[in-house]
Amino acid sequence: MTKKALLPLIAVGLVFSSFAAVEINQHHTATAQAAKKSQWKVFNSPDGSFKVLMPGMPKSMSETKKTFMGEINLNIFLAKPEKQQVAYVVAYNDFPHSYGKLANPEVVLNNARDMALKTTKSTLISQKKIRSYNNQPGKEFEYVNSAGKITRNRMFFAEGRLYQAMVITTKEQEKHLGKSIRGYLNSFQVVLRR
Repeated sequence: MTKKALLPLIAVGLVFSSFAAVEINQHHTATAQAAKKSQWKVFNSPDGSFKVLMPGMPKSMSETKKTFMGEINLNIFLAKPEKQQVAYVVAYNDFPHSYGKLANPEVVLNNARDMALKTTKSTLISQKKIRSYNNQPGKEFEYVNSAGKITRNRMFFAEGRLYQAMVITTKEQEKHLGKSIRGYLNSFQVVLRR
């Protein structure tokens, strides 16, 4: 594997290693009514590169990791509604300029998917190719880890940046939150920076 092929793997590893410390609330009182009470609002990223519906103001985290290709900045936005076993996450990272311009989006997305599965020790349930509303290449996949947590992840590669919109929940909560999960993922929009 070349150094260029390793970059998306490093970036996804950063997302999941940073996110590993975040636990989903373990309240068993969550119901579909709790989802309806959430205050869903459009969240625009501070740099204007994406917008998404979030259940309240997300907590933002930022981390810089040194890699063999230079520093990679990882930005994470996390919303966890009270009394629900669910986390809504958007993460993105920029690749070095030369890599971002030359990289094959399909390779980046496949490597990112593979690293997500490996890092979380998960089993792939389903996947499909997708496109953003402005025709950026993407991939949607769903996987389950050994603890039974289900993740639905939409990734897009645009302008040298890997975007991920994820929902992490339990099988039980997924049944009650299907409409909210679909609404969240469908609302995610990459805003081109040109």
